[in-house]
Amino acid sequence: MELQKLIYTVENGVAIVTMNYMKNLNAIDEQMADELMYVVDAAEKDPNVKVLVLKGSDRAFSAGGDIGYFYQLIQAGGEVNMDGLIAKVGIVADGLKKMSKMVITSVCGAAAGAGVSLALGGDFMICADNAKFILAFVNIGLVPDTGATYLLSKAIGVSRTMELAATGRPLGADEAKALGLAYKVTTPEELDEVTMKFARKLAAGPLLSYKNIKKQIYDANYSDYKQWLDNTEIPTQRECAASMDFQEGCKAFIEKRKAVFEGK
Repeated sequence: MELQKLIYTVENGVAIVTMNYMKNLNAIDEQMADELMYVVDAAEKDPNVKVLVLKGSDRAFSAGGDIGYFYQLIQAGGEVNMDGLIAKVGIVADGLKKMSKMVITSVCGAAAGAGVSLALGGDFMICADNAKFILAFVNIGLVPDTGATYLLSKAIGVSRTMELAATGRPLGADEAKALGLAYKVTTPEELDEVTMKFARKLAAGPLLSYKNIKKQIYDANYSDYKQWLDNTEIPTQRECAASMDFQEGCKAFIEKRKAVFEGK
């Protein structure tokens, strides 16, 4: 596959996936999702890959969904159907957790919406002190997707997950570390060096042990993950995406005004 929105390299056993479409701050559309599915599968099958690193740019990890695209569809009177996109990112989300190799997510700047989910999708998250995590879905009348509520509920509990999902408030790097979501916090300038140093350490470690530790944790905690993504996440997002509140949320976001939701 020709990659247009990602850069994929393998260096000394470490596969580096860089989201590289800053035109919309690495928003995840179907093309980005297709490319992510491809590289996750390629890294899993490549015997030369021992560790996977997923990163964005120094400006942003990922802004989540492409609200501008949704806005254009709404203005043109078209239907916004996210089922295909959500199914694809669900394959990516489950693939990262199921992967036999260790996965590190390296986060600088904003991770919003589905970008939060991708950041949480690895086994270790290393972030810069300017990282900001925002479950912004509720601000446009949607529900979290790409596994966010599933992963967060298991990591920080139901009450904290409800707070972040229902309020959409930003979560900073230090709080993410305090909650156990981030493995390490460093400066933006040192993020790449710290990430790669840790990646190389893992790549030189007992890979068979790592593989089976991941399998134990997956089977204990995520065995129903794909089923939940298909049977809960897609239908709930479908209902929200068909609502007038979603249309109002998108319009308000693009038009830079406060949304007036009516629960319809």
